[in-house]
Amino acid sequence: MGNYASLYQSKTIREAAILTTSYVVASADEFLPADVMSADQVVVFLDFTIGSLTTLEVKIEYSNDGTNWYQETFGSVSGGTNTLSAGVNSAAATGVYTIMSDIAGKYVRVSAKGTGTVTSSSLKIEAALKTT
Repeated sequence: MGNYASLYQSKTIREAAILTTSYVVASADEFLPADVMSADQVVVFLDFTIGSLTTLEVKIEYSNDGTNWYQETFGSVSGGTNTLSAGVNSAAATGVYTIMSDIAGKYVRVSAKGTGTVTSSSLKIEAALKTT
């Protein structure tokens, strides 16, 4: 895949910590708008320990003004109809995961929460902007 250093500008946007049962934004200043606008995708790296949780849920949101946020959308096609839903990425096992999302605004943020009992859970999030 080539030289990762030339493709990615990465940073930790959430140090490893126990999850809550409400969405928490990973970082208030994840990337500069100029960086986001010059990228093709945001790549999210999750290092997750499930502990007593049922699942981890992660959402990616975009904004053009830093105030109004729009959640990444997933589609399901059936019979020629594309049904849209607010996208949530879910994991139900300890592991390391990667999410790739096409850039859809001037600003990007990543939020995470746990479902179930948060005891002994942990999540670290790193993010990178993929530029080609």
